[in-house]
Amino acid sequence: MPVDYNIARQARAHQNQLTKPRGALGRLEELACWFAARQGKVIPDQLQAGICVFASDHGVVAEGVSTFPSVVTMEMLKNFMAGGAAINVLAQQHHALLRVVDVGVAGDSSGISGVAQFKIRPGTGNLLHEAAMRYQEYQQALTVGRQQARELQQQGANILIAGDMGIGNTTASACLICALTGLPVEYVVGYGTGIDELAHARKLEVVASALERVRTVPEERWPAELGGLEITAMAGFYLQAAEDGIPVILDGFIAAAAALVARCENAAVCDMMLASHVSQELGHRAALQTLGLEPLFDFGMRLGEGTGAALALPLLQSALALHRHMATFADAGVSERMND
Repeated sequence: MPVDYNIARQARAHQNQLTKPRGALGRLEELACWFAARQGKVIPDQLQAGICVFASDHGVVAEGVSTFPSVVTMEMLKNFMAGGAAINVLAQQHHALLRVVDVGVAGDSSGISGVAQFKIRPGTGNLLHEAAMRYQEYQQALTVGRQQARELQQQGANILIAGDMGIGNTTASACLICALTGLPVEYVVGYGTGIDELAHARKLEVVASALERVRTVPEERWPAELGGLEITAMAGFYLQAAEDGIPVILDGFIAAAAALVARCENAAVCDMMLASHVSQELGHRAALQTLGLEPLFDFGMRLGEGTGAALALPLLQSALALHRHMATFADAGVSERMND
């Protein structure tokens, strides 16, 4: 569904008739009109969120760029399915649908009940020395993401969130953001899960060297050369949502990298994106600026999983509730001179 700017104008006119000074609710008014244009309804429906956490491992962890070993990815899958992770708490609080997908975890997660099995390969190659994945595997990961977006819609979701789990994925995301925005390495590479200065210096070297390795590779191959299976699946998730006219809420640094990959496939994908927050990770705000997105808040977060995006849900629900339920001047018998 294309963005309906005529509906947006009608929604703005409705906002201007509500019992408040015109524009007094600030960005909440803009958000209500944004959803109206994308749902094709002057009064948008309440949001039902669908969240999909994509998990994969990264060969670049061998370079000492992460505080945690790759085995933590598998351990977190168990935690997700036991309901103990932050995203579980937020999904339950907001009555959101939640799926967890193994798209490339190094170990065998088939024994973890509830994990959706779509493994393409057991972790990516070490992007410092080789392509993270073959181009065919990149295409497969996009397809996995698309499938998950469709399934959540079929279950009733009208807004989608992609989360990530993958030790080492801030390194892959930094590579992608540098490659796809032209930002310098020093401006993008952060401290991930809390690495020390020595590991940060190594991470800077790894990203710079990986970018040099792909300098002569065609640009359309960069997401496969430098990315991650979960990052690519997230990009496919965003692409399918946009094609189906379903808004998405972006999470943090990894989500921004995935959004940039999706934009390489279809520039119009950004029309369906809202940025929830700006994270502590370097370069995240600049990546959002490249996407043309302004974050809703900054809580100093750097967790991933889709947590920042899930935190935006009550704010968005409030914007729509105000738009839907406030009285108009005519209904309440209040003079419109309030707007003078």
